[in-house]
Amino acid sequence: MACVRFSARILLSIAVVTLAFTAPAHGQSPVLTQSRAAQPSPQAEPVDINTASLDQLMRVPGLPRTWAARIIRYRPYRGKNELLDRGIVSAEIYARIKDHIVAHRIHN
Repeated sequence: MACVRFSARILLSIAVVTLAFTAPAHGQSPVLTQSRAAQPSPQAEPVDINTASLDQLMRVPGLPRTWAARIIRYRPYRGKNELLDRGIVSAEIYARIKDHIVAHRIHN
């Protein structure tokens, strides 16, 4: 009987410790905590990679300054996928910025 009570205490202790480490901070739901971290800051309009200045490109979430400078250096683009096709940005960077950019054609 003592062995059963000891096992029950151990299981209860494990459950309490597990709940303490997996519970969200006070006043926050787990869904809210995860969604804040996953969402980038909202962007009003996509940035045109053919005409945007360095400052405008820097507002694109997930685009570092060095990659923004490369985008400017290798203009013009017929489509935003050319950033990846021509090796201007890495696949990781493209995945982060593709929803925040456009490439309007330049008419001479």
